[in-house]
Amino acid sequence: MRRVGFGSSFVDRPSGLDIVGHHPAEAPEQWRRYLDGVTARYREFGVEDVVRREEIADGRTTPLFWTAHDGDRIVGGIRCHGPLLVAAQAVAVEELETHPDLPSLQATLDACAPAGLLEFKGMWVERDHPRQRAVSAALARCQAHSLHWLDARFAVCTAAAHAAPSLASSGGRPDPRIEPFRYPDERYESRVFWWDRDRLPFDASPDQLELMTGEAEQLQRTPAGTPPPAAPVETWRPLVLVEGADGADDRLAALRADPGVTVTDRLDRQREELRKLRPACPPELLEEPPRWVYYPWRRTAVRLLGPQGFRRLRLDRNRNKITLEEQEQLQTRSIGVVGLSVGHAIAHTLALEGLCGHLALADFDHLELSNLNRIPATVLDLDIHKAVIAARRVAELDPYLDVSVWTEGIGTGNLDAFCEGLDILVEECDSLDVKLMVREAARRHRLPVLMETSDRGLLDVERFDLDPTRQVFHGLLDGVSAEQLRGLSTRAKAPYALRLLEADGLSARMAASMAEIDETVTTWPQLGGDVTLGAATIAAAVRRTVREPGLASGRQRIDLDEALGGIAEPDPPKHLVDVRVEREPLPDDPLTALAHAAHLAPSGGNAQPWRFVLDGERLRLHREPRASVTMDVAHRGSYLALGAALANARIAASAAGVLGEARVLPDPGDPDLAATLELGRGTDLDLAGLHDAMLTRHTNRQPGTPTALDPSDRTALAEAAEREGCGLRLLDEADTITRCAELLAESDRLRYLSPWLHAEMMREVRWPGHDDLARGIDVRTLELDATELAKLDVARRGDVMRHLADWDAGTALGEVTRDRVGTSSAVAAVTIRGDDPASYVRGGAAVERVWIAAEQAGLAVQPVSPIFLYATNEDERAELVPDRFLDPLTAVARRLRALLALEEDEQFALLLRLSHAPAATTPSGRRPFSEVIERTGVVELAT
Repeated sequence: MRRVGFGSSFVDRPSGLDIVGHHPAEAPEQWRRYLDGVTARYREFGVEDVVRREEIADGRTTPLFWTAHDGDRIVGGIRCHGPLLVAAQAVAVEELETHPDLPSLQATLDACAPAGLLEFKGMWVERDHPRQRAVSAALARCQAHSLHWLDARFAVCTAAAHAAPSLASSGGRPDPRIEPFRYPDERYESRVFWWDRDRLPFDASPDQLELMTGEAEQLQRTPAGTPPPAAPVETWRPLVLVEGADGADDRLAALRADPGVTVTDRLDRQREELRKLRPACPPELLEEPPRWVYYPWRRTAVRLLGPQGFRRLRLDRNRNKITLEEQEQLQTRSIGVVGLSVGHAIAHTLALEGLCGHLALADFDHLELSNLNRIPATVLDLDIHKAVIAARRVAELDPYLDVSVWTEGIGTGNLDAFCEGLDILVEECDSLDVKLMVREAARRHRLPVLMETSDRGLLDVERFDLDPTRQVFHGLLDGVSAEQLRGLSTRAKAPYALRLLEADGLSARMAASMAEIDETVTTWPQLGGDVTLGAATIAAAVRRTVREPGLASGRQRIDLDEALGGIAEPDPPKHLVDVRVEREPLPDDPLTALAHAAHLAPSGGNAQPWRFVLDGERLRLHREPRASVTMDVAHRGSYLALGAALANARIAASAAGVLGEARVLPDPGDPDLAATLELGRGTDLDLAGLHDAMLTRHTNRQPGTPTALDPSDRTALAEAAEREGCGLRLLDEADTITRCAELLAESDRLRYLSPWLHAEMMREVRWPGHDDLARGIDVRTLELDATELAKLDVARRGDVMRHLADWDAGTALGEVTRDRVGTSSAVAAVTIRGDDPASYVRGGAAVERVWIAAEQAGLAVQPVSPIFLYATNEDERAELVPDRFLDPLTAVARRLRALLALEEDEQFALLLRLSHAPAATTPSGRRPFSEVIERTGVVELAT
């Protein structure tokens, strides 16, 4: 136990008397006078024997006694007995020797002893003293001071009923399990009273609590006193009660029965909000027992979620500016704030954002009216300790946040103790000597120091944790010691303050004001708005400590006045311009029309990866290498597009009666040559019948209505694929379509989150009025509504996608695909056997035939190909996405193959979404035909 030295004292404000704490061995004369007084006073009532003067005279069982001094006279006192190690040491046990409830008392005494147990005895006040009531109340408060100074949690006392109001005011509560008893004699009905140091803020009366706080500070400043690490009477800590826990229900019943206590229960609404969070909370969070939180300074009890659910719900809106992982990291941090004028806003902001799990608040001063220009307190807080005000505000925001309060401020005697266990130290005090001492201590403890000086938003960072050898204040006060700065007047501090703040960096108004200190202004000016900005800056700096690239030592000014000087109109929004997309007319020359028809074929990203050569004997279809992208693995997508172009050319040739033999990849020496179509005199009536539909074939991404396919249409689609030697797999049940939609949406998410795929995708999207529409995807053809377009504007940003990738988030990125596929009548997969270029050329022809057949059946068609479409093995998929996304991509690929029941040697050619939907609003653009056609001879056909 700590021991109070002789002379530790406080002035009782109501009576004006000095109340002094002693130890008998250090103040034998004061001890004798106390004993004389208590003996004489008890003799007046005929109960002198209960003092037991001879037993206690040597002072060995009295670690602390208090005396009230009216000038030279001692007019009252009280003593502590103990510490009690076992129940048998308590005088109360003897007093209740024959009481039937004695076993209950003994059990409680034994249970409390390990936590520190005192017994209060011998309280007296001089008879007829004019301030008798005030002195009694002051001595009652000494019971609370004793618990703190002797480091004991519990105390017990037996007292007559007439003393109950005084004892209750200091936090004493009668033991409800022990019936009143007659002691010292039949004239007196006595009871057992208990004190619990942790519950003093809730059990003591508000006026007594306020007095205790001020008196504790006086005791701490007494030379003989030993300053404790925190406020002795925690008038800022709420009482948190777990429903059903020991004693909680009794306490709740007492609060509900008190007409002066407001009881608020909004737990159902909180639980409803918690259940609505996404991602869904785990069951243990939803089932966490609630708490009742009682705020004694507000006389209000509030029912709240348990600590984990409370923090999850309260901080949910921080995501993802602060991720869940970052929140977990930050909640392990302990942050100390020195100086609670500017520091009040900082402490509150740190708590508001959930940036720490513990706050240590240090200041020595009380709130004054002149502080209310920058401290967000109220006139109701005047004369209350600044640290207590800040701690109360934090407690009302988050009762589960651990807060310690150092009401004595920071000095050489407790600076190292304050720094112990901290992770970050925020310094916002006015005393230059303390500023230096704080940094020297931070350097010893290897703590980063943050400071925000409100003028021009100066943030100062000193990373002593990374470099404990660095000079404090970046060397700006080199050669100046804390001792030199101690006790200086405001004017005398000015030169040093200018060195710290760098005179050239001050705002003109601040610099001019510095020259007027003690002349026309009392001290340097500060604004509440600047202080609030500083709190936000410190919070940002703390967040930066858990992020890359971290936070370096140095300074940064965040000057709002300067920033406002650069105010300007925003750039105009990128509106969609109604630019008409005109298709070039069909050439009159039937032979040129073959190449023109080929140019109308579909291609991935509307890349049109082809070049056509028409000579006197044939049409040659060449691959354009520059049109290939990452998803075009092994150029398979390009070969597919050329296969579709070949199909169109054959259809046009049949219609013109010039169909000849088609050869796929006939020249191994020319790798860019995909196919040739010989010109002849033949026709294919089946192909010729597709001519008009081929010319109008288009992509339609409109939302559809999921209407079942006609069986005859299913047959026609399958036959269209089979005619080109390919297969067709069809999903047309609601459950399988939904599952397919989820897989394709996940593929889209991974595409957005893979940097190179995202960049290529965004280059494909063209904005009419701003981009060339000859290639790529006209954004209008995406058929997006206003909300979807706004989301696309955000999704275009690579920096946004990098964050989502880091968080493995972005489910909404696949939302459009999920919704569109979900409204389909069917999803069709055209499949091929083999993965060589020729197989994909044939697959492209099959895709075109199936597409045309679908449109002839009145269906809207949209390609919905996953990013792994042309990656046929693990190694190829590894080239598409970052390593961390390879496993999810592989899982999607396997699940989609399984859903469509693909055989081992069967590959995707293309996936098509088939729906009953309104007409498309805009056709896709095409490169000028002249750019893709080359003629090398004159065609002469036999008649």
